Amino acid sequence: MKPVLDELKIFTGNSHPALANSVCEYLDIPLGQAEVFKFANDNTFVRIQENVRQRDVFIIQPTSFPVNDNLMELLIMIDACKRASAGRITAVIPYYGYGRTDKKDQPRVPITARLVADLLTAAGADRVLTVDLHAGQIQGFFNIPVDELTALPILADYFEKKEIRDLVVVAVDIGISKKARDVADRLHAPLAIIEKRRVGNNEITETMNVIGDVEGKVALTFDDEIATGGTIVNAATALAEHGVTEVFCCVTHPVLSGMAPQLMAKSNFSEIVVSDTIPVPPEKRNGKIKVLSVAPLLGEAIFRIHKGLSVGEMFN
Repeated sequence: MKPVLDELKIFTGNSHPALANSVCEYLDIPLGQAEVFKFANDNTFVRIQENVRQRDVFIIQPTSFPVNDNLMELLIMIDACKRASAGRITAVIPYYGYGRTDKKDQPRVPITARLVADLLTAAGADRVLTVDLHAGQIQGFFNIPVDELTALPILADYFEKKEIRDLVVVAVDIGISKKARDVADRLHAPLAIIEKRRVGNNEITETMNVIGDVEGKVALTFDDEIATGGTIVNAATALAEHGVTEVFCCVTHPVLSGMAPQLMAKSNFSEIVVSDTIPVPPEKRNGKIKVLSVAPLLGEAIFRIHKGLSVGEMFN
């Protein structure tokens, strides 16, 4: 272990141990030892197996599927570290589950993203580190510091190296257009937007219109996550109908729920580039999916937080 990091401890639950190990490799420190499992009665048990008294503790745990199990593991791990007198506890949540439920858009519905923020704070988290929140206002749900990183430079650099001619970046809905604009600026490409309408609460969308000049161009669709895949596949179909010659896809969070892997395999996309904020098991990789690691991004941010350096300077 580097002497400068001897007070730094990183732990993980069962959500994404591969990512936690990669972060530790970047920092050249060992992964902290902890038991995290379920009893026969479905209760989660956690035991931190090394001294964390007055240490700077980081717990890496994306709250992806199974969302509730992974969230409870994170909360219990935070509580265990707090009761073991950790000096500071940072919840590193590469993918923030329930992030889509960030406002009351119907009568008598919860704001679950705020509830999760309250739970994390009540459990004892002193800080949160996350990647590409679904909605920026989620940062304001916390009364503790929140550092939001972005995987956009990693995704954009991958496509910049391809040197694609006549490229147009396409935001798959108006809500993601600002981040898509950042990708377009990095790639020195124009931006187009797909206007869509969501139908009910069953994640079915109806693609409405393509705003921008895409005919005869190579399209790169961008969104923050792929859930069922319906939105992004409909976008590819709409772009093909508007005369694009080829379609690529880049997304930060590969949720890939239900039949999404099969749907993406049959889509018009030449390649689907995602990050590893969520684990992508072999059975979900269909030959089109390319996974880029955010471990160096998280590792550098953890180092900067530990040393009291600016996290924002990483993106200057």
